[in-house]
Formats: sequence, structure tokens, C-alpha cells
Amino acid sequence: MPPADMMRGAEELADQFLRVTKRYLPHLAHLCLISTFLEDGLRMWLQWGEQRDYINMSWGCGAFLATIFIIINMCGQLAGCVLVLTRKFVPYACFGLFGIIAMQTVIYSILWDIKFLMRNLALGGGLLLLLAESRSQGKSMFAGVPSVAHTSPRQYMQLGGRVLLILMFMTLLHFNANIFTIFQDIFGLALVILVAVGFKTKLAALTLVLWLLVLNVVQNSFWRVPSHRPLHDFLKYDFFQTLSVMGGLLLVVALGPGGVSMDEHKKNW
Repeated sequence: MPPADMMRGAEELADQFLRVTKRYLPHLAHLCLISTFLEDGLRMWLQWGEQRDYINMSWGCGAFLATIFIIINMCGQLAGCVLVLTRKFVPYACFGLFGIIAMQTVIYSILWDIKFLMRNLALGGGLLLLLAESRSQGKSMFAGVPSVAHTSPRQYMQLGGRVLLILMFMTLLHFNANIFTIFQDIFGLALVILVAVGFKTKLAALTLVLWLLVLNVVQNSFWRVPSHRPLHDFLKYDFFQTLSVMGGLLLVVALGPGGVSMDEHKKNW
């Protein structure tokens, strides 16, 4: 079968999938996107003493200030998750979760770890897409700002969200001589480039979701590791962060790439 026919067939399958799931896809996307915040907020509650002692030991700030940080971290994440899932005050929830990401980046010294920093930025990209979804053209938080070439701040948020989301995959590249790894790197890199530039966006994003789902289950199967081992928490952290990025990609599938994309410009060709 010629590549062009294969591409058309794949796009038809993707369109059929969207028609069947269009009522449920945004809800699934939201649940996946906030999953890492939900898991981390619950972990703050279940490991209260351990988390407080870790912050106190790392910063020497005393038990009181460490406790304040844990309370803000826990309540901010859980409240944000509830607001997103109930679709109440979603922009405020997004800004609050942005603040949590920034706070954790400093407190846990993520700023100096490029892998974790890229993953946090990818998580921020998912929130940016969620913020874009919550803002209609007529009720933008940037109302009154002039637009150029039929674009809007919302569309630039979609572009920024798409670009940040691809940082998650960049942390999965291995660059070794194994044939499967080389294929995985090239295949995944091609998909993230398509998502970033907004070409065949829905098909590329949906394929990347399936690809990340397989990698996540295979590489981050924390349920196979006893809970008392440190590896359990590391794998669990990676699993839910990847799941959140998949939620952001599902939002791309559900909403489309926005006006700043090759798919949109093709309509004018």
C-alpha cells in the first residue's frame, strides 16, 4: 500500500476514534493531566512526617516552616485537582498548579536537574493547554489585546503548550547503538516534531499517546516493586508525570492544534 494511502487510512481511523469518543475524551484528558498532582497531594498526606523531615533536613528551616510547605503543597494540589475535575474556576486552578510546580522546582532543587526540569516544563505545557481550553475567544483573560493575522493569545497558549509537552519525550531518548532504541528514538522524535509544528497534529498526538502508554507501563511499572524500596517512589513519580503529559496530548487531540500551526495554515493554501 502506498504511504499516502496508509496516511489517509490512519487519519480516517483517528477521525473515527474522535467521533466515537468526543464526549468522553476531554474528561479523560483532564483526569490524566491532573493525576500527578492528585498522587503527589495524597502522598503529602500519607507521608506527612517523612516529607516534613526531608524539607527540614534539606533546608534547615525548622519543623514549623517545613510543615507550612507541606500544607500548601498538599492543599494547593488537591484543591486544584477538584476544581479542574468539576470544571469550576479552572483558570485559577491552573495558576495555582503553576505556582505549585514553580515552588517544587525550587524547594526540591529541580532547577539543577535537567531531566526533572524538562518534565516539570512538560507538565506546565499540559496546564497551559488546559488554560487555553478554559478560555473561549470571547472571554479571554487577555480581552482587549489586539490580535495579529487572526491569531489570539489562546492560540499562542496552545502553541506553547504543544512545544512544552514534547520535552517529556526528550527525557526518554537514550542515544545508544541498540536497534530497537534507535527506532524508538527516531519514531518518537518524528512524532513530537509533528506535534510541535502542528502538522497532522491529531494523528501524531494520538499516536504519541499510545506510544507513551506502552513505554510508561513497561518502564515505570512501580506496582512490581515493593513499596518500601526507594525505586517504588521514583517509578511511581515517573509514571504519573508521563500520564499527565499524555493527558495534555489528549487535549491536543480533542481541541486541535490551534491557529498557530501548519494544519491551520493548510486551510488557506
